[in-house]
Amino acid sequence: MKYVIIIAGGDPANWPDLTPYRSNETAFIGVDRGTLYGLKYGLPIKRAVGDFDSLTTEEFGFVQQQVRRIDCCAAEKDDTDTQLGMLAAIEDYPDASYVLIGATGGRLDHFLSNLWLPLQNRFQPFLERIMIRDNLNSIRYFKPGEYIINKEQDKPYLAYVCLTSVDELTIYDAKYRLENTSFPLPFSLSSNEFVGETSRFSFKTGFMCVIQSKDKCRIIGK
Repeated sequence: MKYVIIIAGGDPANWPDLTPYRSNETAFIGVDRGTLYGLKYGLPIKRAVGDFDSLTTEEFGFVQQQVRRIDCCAAEKDDTDTQLGMLAAIEDYPDASYVLIGATGGRLDHFLSNLWLPLQNRFQPFLERIMIRDNLNSIRYFKPGEYIINKEQDKPYLAYVCLTSVDELTIYDAKYRLENTSFPLPFSLSSNEFVGETSRFSFKTGFMCVIQSKDKCRIIGK
C-alpha cells in the first residue's frame, strides 16, 4: 500500500483534491464523523475508529452497514480519535505514507493536537511519512538533516515552522534566505516563497514542518 488517507471529522469542503489518491494503492480509514463523510463521498473505507459520539443513531447504523471493521472506544479516553486513526493506519499499513485530511478548519485545539501529533514518541519513527492536507495547505514533517522541497504547482507560498527548539536552520534558495540561525522556542517563518521549482533547507537539531500554501480565492461583492 502506497498511501493511507486518514479522514478526520473536519468539514469536507476543506478537503484537498483526492483524485491523485483514487487507486488500488490507497487505503482509507475513517475517524469518527470523518467515516460518514468519506462514505458519502464514495470512498471505500475498510476500517473506522472513534467514539462516534458526533453521529446520530441512524448515521452510525449506516456506517455499520458499510464498514467491515469498526473500532469503537469510550468518549472519555487518553487518545484523541485522530490519534487512534493514525495508530490504526500504522498497524494495518506500516510501510505506507499517511495523509491526514479533515484535520483543519475547525476547533483550534483539535488542529494544534493534529499539528503536533507526529512528534509523539510512538509516531516519530513515521514522522517523515505523515502529511496533513487540505484545499489550501499541505504540511510535511522533518527530522534534522538537509532536504529539498518540491513545489506543488498550485501553491506559491511556503513556511518553515520550528515545532521545537531548532539549531542552525539554513534556508538556501527561497525568496527569503536564512543562514545558520537557531530558535530556542517554537517559531514560524511564514510567507516565504519559491523562486524556482524547489527549495533547499537544513537544520541540526529539533523537529520542523514545512507548509506549502495558497490563498483562498474570493469574489468581491458577492
